[in-house]
Amino acid sequence: MHRLTARQRLASTLATVLGTVLLACAAASEEPSLPSAPAFELPIIANGTGTYQLESTLRRVTYLDFWASWCGPCRISLPALNEVYKELQDRGVDVIAVSVDVVEEDALDFLQRYRVTYPVLIDTQGDVAKAYGVDGMPSGYLIDRSGVIRDVHRGFRRGDEAMIRQRILALLETGPAS
Repeated sequence: MHRLTARQRLASTLATVLGTVLLACAAASEEPSLPSAPAFELPIIANGTGTYQLESTLRRVTYLDFWASWCGPCRISLPALNEVYKELQDRGVDVIAVSVDVVEEDALDFLQRYRVTYPVLIDTQGDVAKAYGVDGMPSGYLIDRSGVIRDVHRGFRRGDEAMIRQRILALLETGPAS
């Protein structure tokens, strides 16, 4: 059996460490892949009829907003997002609200007080909210024209719509994803 000298052991250890560092650097420098928006189909309860499929808005930038009638910040977010929608819809932007209320009438009562012009869907079983990993209300997902989630916005305070609007505009400027 051939025995390694101290110098050979040191060289072998350094080569192993250097190889590990190079692999880690290469992995870190790769562009992280962004998650695709989970496909779904839900009933439309306001500002439309029938069902809505996410695929129907591809080629448009979509802000998907999960909300609930019991959510305090949603009283601010839905009307604020409506202003963003009215301003940008002709530029290729959709805002879609998804109520996670278990009882549809609760969502409809809320919408009587806080009117919006964009489509409102309902997810009474919570399956779509679960697929998106919704963990607070409201939760908004900015989806590019290729169906990739580019940003997630949790919660809502007055003025957040300006930041959301800027992120939408930036995404519009990038053009279609390849």
